[in-house]
Amino acid sequence: MKHRRLIHIFVICLICVLGSCVSTGASPNQLYFEAESCYRQLQQHPERQKYRSYWLKCIERFDAVHDRDPDGPWAAAGLYKAASLYRELYRHSYRSADLKAAASRFQQVTRKYPESAYRQKARAALRDIGDAIKADEKAAKQAYFEAESCYRQLQQHPERQKYRSYWLKCIERFEAVHERDREGPWAAAGLFMTAQLYQKLYSHSRSPADEQKARSLFKKVAGQYPSSAYSRRARKALDASATSAHTPVKLAGEDTASGEVTTNHSDRSNAPASGEAVTVTGIRYWSNPEYTRVVIDANQATDFKHNLLKKDPSINQMNQRLYVDLDNTRLANHIQEQIAINDTLLKDVRAGQYRSDKVRVVVDIKSFEDYNVFSLKNPFRIVIDVRGQAAAEKQADSSDPKISRDQKASIARQLALGVRRIVIDAGHGGKDYGAPGYLKGVHEKNVVLEISKKLAARLREELGCEVLLTRDRDVYLTLEERTAIANTKKADLFISIHANAARNRNAYGIETYFLNLTTDEDSIAVAARENATSEKNISELQTILDDLMRNAKINESSRLATYVHKNMIGHLDSRYSRIHDKGVKQAPFYVLLGAQMPSILVEASFISNKRECQRLTNSKYQKHLCDGIVKGVRRYIRDTRPTAFLGSGGDGAESN
Repeated sequence: MKHRRLIHIFVICLICVLGSCVSTGASPNQLYFEAESCYRQLQQHPERQKYRSYWLKCIERFDAVHDRDPDGPWAAAGLYKAASLYRELYRHSYRSADLKAAASRFQQVTRKYPESAYRQKARAALRDIGDAIKADEKAAKQAYFEAESCYRQLQQHPERQKYRSYWLKCIERFEAVHERDREGPWAAAGLFMTAQLYQKLYSHSRSPADEQKARSLFKKVAGQYPSSAYSRRARKALDASATSAHTPVKLAGEDTASGEVTTNHSDRSNAPASGEAVTVTGIRYWSNPEYTRVVIDANQATDFKHNLLKKDPSINQMNQRLYVDLDNTRLANHIQEQIAINDTLLKDVRAGQYRSDKVRVVVDIKSFEDYNVFSLKNPFRIVIDVRGQAAAEKQADSSDPKISRDQKASIARQLALGVRRIVIDAGHGGKDYGAPGYLKGVHEKNVVLEISKKLAARLREELGCEVLLTRDRDVYLTLEERTAIANTKKADLFISIHANAARNRNAYGIETYFLNLTTDEDSIAVAARENATSEKNISELQTILDDLMRNAKINESSRLATYVHKNMIGHLDSRYSRIHDKGVKQAPFYVLLGAQMPSILVEASFISNKRECQRLTNSKYQKHLCDGIVKGVRRYIRDTRPTAFLGSGGDGAESN
């Protein structure tokens, strides 16, 4: 009896194993149709197309068609489709590696499957890719010559060499050459010249950060481009910098367009003495089921790297892990080394002294769709954003007896709008006073809080949606905390309210911003003031923005900014004289970085101007300013959802 039972168990196990083999042994045509289904779903969800992981998931499935039976009738089709998806991904990522991955697969189709109908299509695609690569190389070459021209002009004007902004302008242009095509023929040249200019800047600034940056970039040239002629030059420069000495020349203070004077040492505040290790002072996080932001705080800027580790059952590690290694660092004694998060995305975050000169921070991941890691300055911190798949909107159950008729009407109206929740951010606060006003005792933090409270009330009253404030009293919030609040609260719109300032007391006007790269010096200066950092840091931030911007709602933010600005100007202009329209602009504001919804920053008049300072402190002007913003938000909603205001008490008849 016992023997018969063992045979029975063996048969069941064998059936399970065979069943598993069948489930994992789908035919190439079945795999192809599954891959096609994956691609169709991606096409139907434009939001997902911003995330690399969705593309790679479908590409891997098409690759599997080829790998399952490389000599079969479906192999060429799978390979061709994988190449096509890489090519399409390039239009979103602008990574030359994606274009080259597409070219590699197209070439395989032409070589391995000469009789296939896909051969001619692959050849045509290769011609187009060749043209695209040539265009990228041509653009990189042109960018290099423009950067060289910038540097030649700087060399011809010794008086400009005392000012940091002139150096950074040329450095940024050489950096752009490398970023345009990191694997192209001009990449090493652009990176080498970036390093060389940082080295020359060090001879004037005597800032250890400039010297460290130069050495780091020279090492990067030597390591990433070993076959390039610039590799030898980079190694030679590294050897020379170890023994060279420079006579320091103090950089003059620079007048920025925002009216502040930068002394170019703001990153050194509260920093350790030269040669001492950087200290990791804390870890913070904000969380909801679809988004988690983790921030690593340190007392000085330092180099870092990050990597995503896969599951490893051999060491009983069943979760993916994302780690960040910070160079030349030590862990503060008081820091909490393990913080439990336990949301749907992350298990916990751990910090430890990985080596004597390196702190490692590890995030244990339960599940995720995409993530970003980037740094901010003043003070230095590393931000980790982890995103999950957006949950479907829950419809109100009309049969639920707990929901009143008024509640149901409100929910229905909000769902129709498509904008159910708005987060208003009153800039500055607490120890951060913001810009001082023309009138004694007036500060930006108090003025924008009053405006934000009025705006929240008007939005609730006029649009019937939920409105939250990042702060409703005089408290200090970090810039990354404000964005995290908007993300964790699942806001549909994010509006940050500020007041502008300039050294020139005659400067006046209103401007509205959305997050993007910019070369406009005035916009960079405004961003530097609102970010409480230097223009140098703004330039450095723009080098990492390219990757982050793929997840930002740039088009929606631009449209929201346009509607809000146009209606704000129009509403005020009909009631006040000398309303100056400074336009809709773009700049890298920390407070908008990583926002997952359309987001704008309003510079609501110049608090440094006598007339506009008086207006900003006037309750009536504040109300009209808010009414203009509300009209702009209403028009934005109508543009995105044309039926939103049908039957809403005559609102639909409003014209502008």
